[in-house]
Amino acid sequence: MTIESDRKTQTDSDAPSSRSRAPLWAKLVATFFGTGLLRPGPGSWGSAATVLLWWLLSGWIYPHWQPAATTLLAALAILAGIPAATHMARATGLKDPQFVVIDEVAGQLLTLIAVPVSWKSMLLGFILFRGFDIVKPPPVRQLEHLREGFGIVLDDVGAGLYALILMQLALHFGILPR
Repeated sequence: MTIESDRKTQTDSDAPSSRSRAPLWAKLVATFFGTGLLRPGPGSWGSAATVLLWWLLSGWIYPHWQPAATTLLAALAILAGIPAATHMARATGLKDPQFVVIDEVAGQLLTLIAVPVSWKSMLLGFILFRGFDIVKPPPVRQLEHLREGFGIVLDDVGAGLYALILMQLALHFGILPR
């Protein structure tokens, strides 16, 4: 199977297991513990896994603390994701390896900040984030041009912020229940 990248063609042999220059922690973080190796659409799998894990985790967190918890988790994904994505890009020689999905994790978590946990809000958040991540409206597309892990992660952060704004508008105008 061949997947087109911005600079090179990515094949199954380019998966993290074939080049071991990246440290194990970077492989685990960048692929979100292997989620990025799922096909088709590893980015969608990364987002779906994030939504599912947040759904499960939020049941253990008092609702008043959920916005802070989501923000903290998003910040951790960004801070760990940038160096992990950099290691993986260098190890594979690819500008933005498709199996690196920690960027989707960060963007999806940003989308869900201060959003009540319900199937409707989780589904809308998933759809909005994936839509913005695929379309990449300005200036999100320009963020891809940043170097290495910064470009890999920050364009998804931008997509997550766009989706977060629409989620908050949906809550404000009663499209989603609080």
